[in-house]
Amino acid sequence: MAKVFVITGPSGVGKGTLIRALFDRIPALELSVSATTRPPRPGEQNGVAYHFLSREQFEQRVDDGDFVEHAEYSGNHYGTLRSELESRVSEGVPVVLEIEVQGARQVREKMPEAVQLFIAPPSRETLRTRLVGRGTDTPEQVLRRLETADAELEAQPEFPHVVVNDRLEDAIEELVAVVQAELASAA
Repeated sequence: MAKVFVITGPSGVGKGTLIRALFDRIPALELSVSATTRPPRPGEQNGVAYHFLSREQFEQRVDDGDFVEHAEYSGNHYGTLRSELESRVSEGVPVVLEIEVQGARQVREKMPEAVQLFIAPPSRETLRTRLVGRGTDTPEQVLRRLETADAELEAQPEFPHVVVNDRLEDAIEELVAVVQAELASAA
C-alpha cells in the first residue's frame, strides 16, 4: 500500500513552498484534490483544483461519512474525500494532504497509518514577519492568523515528524529525507 502524508502547520510557515520542492524531488507523489463549497475561480477545473460541491452536496457527504477530514473556513467548507485517497493509494500512488491542524487530527483518528508531519517556524516573531511580508493580509488579519498559529503551535508535540522551516534548503532536505524514509519502509 502507498503512503498518505499529512503536512500541516500554521499559516505563513511555508508549507506550500516546501511541498512544491518535495514534489520536484519526489515526482511520484501526488497532492490530494480537496472538495469545497466555494465557487471556482477563473481557470479552475472541477476535479483538478478542487472537487466543487454545493453546500447541500457537501453536507450530505459529511452525513454519509465520505470525508476523512473536513472543516469550515471563511464561510466555505473544505474536506478530503475518502474515495479520493483510497483510489490513489490502491493504485500505489503516495498522496500528500496539505491541511490545517484540525484536519490532521481527524485524519489521525480515521487513518492512523498516515504519516503526520508538522512544519514549524523557527520563532513566533519569524512567523509574524513572514505573514506581514506577504502583504496579503490587513494588520487585523495578521493578528488573527497569529492567534490561530499560537494554538496550532501548541499541537506540535502531537506530530512524530517536525520540520523547522528556518533555512529553506535545510527544511526541504529534512522533509525529503522523512518522506523518502517512509516510502522506503513501505516498499
